[in-house]
This record gives sequence, structure tokens and C-alpha cells, in this order.
Amino acid sequence: MPQEQYTHHRGTMPSSEGPQVYKVGIYGWRKRCLYFFVLLLMILILVNLAMTIWILKVMNFTIDGMGNLRITEKGLKLEGDSEFLQPLYAKEIQSRPGNALYFKSARNVTVNILNDQTKVLTQLITGPKAVEAYGKKFEVKTVSGKLLFSADDNEVVVGAERLRVLGAEGTVFPKSIETPNVRADPFKELRLESPTRSLVMEAPKGVEINAEAGNMEATCRTELRLESKDGEIKLDAAKIKLPRLPHGSYTPSGTRQKVFEICVCANGRLFLSQAGTGSTCQINTSICL
Repeated sequence: MPQEQYTHHRGTMPSSEGPQVYKVGIYGWRKRCLYFFVLLLMILILVNLAMTIWILKVMNFTIDGMGNLRITEKGLKLEGDSEFLQPLYAKEIQSRPGNALYFKSARNVTVNILNDQTKVLTQLITGPKAVEAYGKKFEVKTVSGKLLFSADDNEVVVGAERLRVLGAEGTVFPKSIETPNVRADPFKELRLESPTRSLVMEAPKGVEINAEAGNMEATCRTELRLESKDGEIKLDAAKIKLPRLPHGSYTPSGTRQKVFEICVCANGRLFLSQAGTGSTCQINTSICL
């Protein structure tokens, strides 16, 4: 206790000496390190500023956009060739007026049409070997909106006035074909052929085969049959030739066979009449009425 009082008394006693001055600051190696870090920070700031200015200069940043990319009121305007490494989503893509729009890819170009649930509805794939289109219906129309070609699960419709097949082997139809007219090009031959099966032409109101500037030929290996169930068969020509008919020979002995002769009416109708020693066509003239 006496010692503490003495210390306190001593502290409260006025000092006969002058006030002591304490120096406040960083001296020595600490000061040099501080100046070094400040200098390094200034160098980094200058380098960063220079790099930013260089990037802005190289990328051609302006108020309107960056490089060939311009920001307009209608959207983005891109000039020159562009490469997209990730999917591109856009409402509309169009080229400049008077210039073409090209899509290039090392493998393929795929266009997908999605619904609200991001499910693919229509897909177009252009690859190195084929062009594939997936959808419920495929249509090709003219500028005026006229249908040229249409295809779906039920049928394929060709709306053009004429369908031309330029292949050397023609066209092969594995099943039936329905058309109002089959016609060859002018001065070209038209051939309907079934190499291994039968060829059937049917129409509810008739089938017409017409060769206006040439010959019409029907060839078969076994039998050529012309049959009319309810009507008649007309051969309208100035000359009718049957050059390969067999010739019979007279045999007085042997079995007697029924022999007929072909009779022709004035209106061109043909009928058979039992042959006799003379002509029997006059006996059956009632058929010509």
C-alpha cells in the first residue's frame, strides 16, 4: 500500500523536465515494403487498363455493338461469317436485302420445331448423305400458294399439271396407281410393262388407248384376250389383217369336226355361222339387224 501511494503520487507530480515528443509513422524496412506494394499495385492497374483498352480496340467495341455484331431497334445485326459453338435460339433469322443466307456445317444442319413442352414436332436434317424431314405432313407450294407436292401417312399428292420421270428405266410402282391420264412426251414412246406379273387397267366408265401419230402395239407370250361382258368390241379401221391364221386342209376320211365361217355384216358386226358346202352367212342375216 505505501508503495502504490508513492507511485500514484509520483505520477501526479509535475515534471520539471520539458514534454517528451514521440514520433508516429513507419520507418525502415516497413516503409520500403509499403512503397513497393503501392508501386506494384499502380503497375497492375496500368496493365489492366492497357489490356482493357486493347481488348476494346481489337473486338471493335462501340456504342452500337461489338465487331460485326450490331444492336439495332429490331434486334441483332451480324455481318460477315459467324461461327456458333452452342445452340442458337432466335425468333427470326434473315439476311441483308439482296444477299443470300448460307448455313454451313462440317457434319449436318438440323432444324427442330418444338412445342410448349419442348417436344420435337417437326425436324429437318441435312447431312452429307441425305436430306431427312420428319413431320406429320410435307407440302411444297408455289409463290401464289398452289399445291405442288404433298405427302402424309395416307397419300402422296402431286398438284402439278404434269409429272415427268426422266429415269432411263422409267418408274416402278409396287402397288396400284390411280391417274386420269398417262401420256408420253412428244415423239417419245410410252410403254406399260409388268415383267413378272400381270398388268391390269380398270375404269368404271371405260379405258381409252389412243396413239394419234404412231402405232399401238400389244404383245403377250401366251394369249391376248379382248372381252366385253355387257357391250361389244369395235375394231374401227380401213384394213384388219390376221396374217398368221392357220390354214386347214381337206381330209375326206376321219372324224367330222364342227367348222364355222366368219361372217361380216354391213355395219361391221362379226358372227360365226355353221360352215357347209357353200356360204351360210345369208341364212343368219337376222343377227345383223
